[in-house]
Amino acid sequence: MRFLVYLIVFFSFFDLFSQLPIMSPHALALGATPFITGLVVGIYSLANTIGNVISGFSTDRKGPFLVLVTGLFLSAGALFLYSFAESPGVLLAVRFVHGFMEGLIVPAAFTFIANRTEQSNRGRKVALSGAFVGLAAILGPAISGILAARTGAAFIMTMNGTIMLALAIMALLLLGTDAGRTKAAAKKGGHAHFPVRALFKNPGVMRAFAGAFFLMFSQGVLALVLPLKVEALGYDTKTSGMLLSIFGLVAILIFLLPTNRLFDKLRPMVTLAFGISVMGLSMLFLSGADEMGSLYLSMVFYGTGFAFLFPSINSLLIDSTEPDHRGKAYGYFYAFFSMGVVAGSGLIGLLDLGFRGAFILTGILLLAIALYVLTGLFGARRRKQTI
Repeated sequence: MRFLVYLIVFFSFFDLFSQLPIMSPHALALGATPFITGLVVGIYSLANTIGNVISGFSTDRKGPFLVLVTGLFLSAGALFLYSFAESPGVLLAVRFVHGFMEGLIVPAAFTFIANRTEQSNRGRKVALSGAFVGLAAILGPAISGILAARTGAAFIMTMNGTIMLALAIMALLLLGTDAGRTKAAAKKGGHAHFPVRALFKNPGVMRAFAGAFFLMFSQGVLALVLPLKVEALGYDTKTSGMLLSIFGLVAILIFLLPTNRLFDKLRPMVTLAFGISVMGLSMLFLSGADEMGSLYLSMVFYGTGFAFLFPSINSLLIDSTEPDHRGKAYGYFYAFFSMGVVAGSGLIGLLDLGFRGAFILTGILLLAIALYVLTGLFGARRRKQTI
């Protein structure tokens, strides 16, 4: 049954990544102004953040099964609405509904996985979930880009909705055996008052949140700046796609090969600091890369850092929380994910730094977070990390 939850994670992120190459052109085709087009793209992340937080609270109260199945059914319904969005205003409303409903799924799915993972192999399990996310990042834009050119964006969203509906039915039937257990667990811990501020006072949780935010901050910068840099060097958009695919492939290999055992043998703060440091160095390397070989090497480094960072922040969150409030932790965790993308592309666009400045600033920020994470290694020896 765990594999079904991994499939849900894969298709949730597939749905997210498949929107990237098609939503802006679709909004423009409906007659949206550049401002409305920006809102159409950005409002999804805003609604997704709200959905993530509500999912976390609901997961702790009702259990991950109910929230997961509800989110899948509602997301499927939202995706079918794209076929009826024939004006920019309606599309904007549908995007908000879709982002909110989709936000219910991922925190519940990861809480489901975390609560059924033994401490001794939790690193490898979250690495496996990272492989599904990486695979979705590679396949989503490629498949949607190819199909949308022939069928249109509405068809892509309907296809995703059909898949979500099938997953919802499968989850209802196959994961239903866990419903009683998750409901009992939620009832046992759901009445105990747990202040949210306790999450933000825990060093391990805060470092997991910081890792999530700056992981996606760097993704936002890459999505905005890398295609522009590649174009300025005289290459086409296919080259940008290949560079992003390289980073995803490297990450998947590290997730699936015996290297994933490192995530169980080493402390998550160590692998987190290593991963975000490598990502920071890759950004600094990208700032001066002017040849194709250097660009590919930079993305290999970035993919390596990503592969070490993603399982580490998940493992750190698991180690720093108890099951009865882990849903809240994952809700905020993925809210930071959503905010990171917007913050990365938004800040760089606002500052108008150019290619070199954008990568240098991002690299310095990532290295600063690595130092912040390392300070937790000393305090963790004297403090209890679980809340």
